[in-house]
Amino acid sequence: MALDINAIKGRLNKLQNTQRKSDLLWKPKPGKTQIRIVPYKFGPDNPFIELYFHYNVNNKTYLSPISFQRPDPIVEFADKLKRMGDKDDWKAAKAMEPKLRSFVPVVVRGEEAKGVQFWGFGKTVYQELLGTIADPDYGDITDPTQGRDVTVEYISAEDAGTSYPVTTIRVKPNQTNISDDATVSANLLENQTEITDLYSELSYDELKNVLEGWLNPEKKAEPAS
Repeated sequence: MALDINAIKGRLNKLQNTQRKSDLLWKPKPGKTQIRIVPYKFGPDNPFIELYFHYNVNNKTYLSPISFQRPDPIVEFADKLKRMGDKDDWKAAKAMEPKLRSFVPVVVRGEEAKGVQFWGFGKTVYQELLGTIADPDYGDITDPTQGRDVTVEYISAEDAGTSYPVTTIRVKPNQTNISDDATVSANLLENQTEITDLYSELSYDELKNVLEGWLNPEKKAEPAS
C-alpha cells in the first residue's frame, strides 16, 4: 500500500506547530521568576492582548471571534437562550459565553535566548498590572529603556491550600533596559510572533458546525453526496 505523503506532511506540520506553540507560551513555575514585559510589535500602543475563549466545548478550547469584534455563533445561541427567560436556560447560556484571557509579550530573565514569549493570566493579575501602569510613580513599565522588571510568584493549589493556584506579582522599583546590549534589545523587540499564529480563529461556519456537534453529539454526519 502506497504511503499517503500528504497525510504524513500534515501530521508533521501539526507536531511542529504544537511544539512551537508550547515554546512561545510561558507559564510560571512554582516559586519566583523575574520577567520583563516588552512592547508588542503588532500592537505597539498597548502590550495587553485580550482574547476570548470557549473552554470545554467537546473537550476542546476555541478562540472566539468576538476577540476581533466578529460574529460568534456560540455567543448568538447563548443570547437566544437568555431571551427564553428560563432560569436553567440562562445558566446554560452563561456557561457557554467565552471567557477572557489576557496576554503580554515577555522576556524571562535568564532565558533571554528563548526570545519573546507570551504570558497569559486572569482578571486579578491583569487588574494589578493595569493599576501599576496607571500609577504615575511607575508609569510605562514596558518601556524598552526605562521600564521595570516584574517578579512573578506562583504557588500551586496544594501548597496554597486552595482549590486553584495563586499567582502574585511585584514590580521592581528600579528602571532598567531590556538588555544592556542594544543589539539584543532590538532583536527582542523586532523578532516577535503574532499571537494569532498561536491561536487560530475558525470561520463562522466552522464554529457553527462545532456548536451543532456539541449540542447534538449523537447526530450522525450526513453522507457525502
